[in-house]
Amino acid sequence: MFRQLGAPEILLILAVLVLLFGAKKLPDLSRSVGKSMRIFKSEVKQMQDDDEPRPTPAPAPAPAPKPIEGTVQRADEAPRQAVPEPERRDNP
Repeated sequence: MFRQLGAPEILLILAVLVLLFGAKKLPDLSRSVGKSMRIFKSEVKQMQDDDEPRPTPAPAPAPAPKPIEGTVQRADEAPRQAVPEPERRDNP
């Protein structure tokens, strides 16, 4: 039914393109077509990557506990009351 394009058909198509667009416009036209194809391919690849299940990353290890400075009171002990310091008397 349809046959593939051979060399004569391709040359005829190129000649028609040169007549329609001119020799100066063809490099710009082919450059823009190339950019469009690269963008299209990257979008298709991104869509395929989105369809694939991604492995879940391993959870990050917990940070090491920092030492606590000062005194610590246990929850089951009664609160300690502060012992008042003795008054100082300066006698001249």
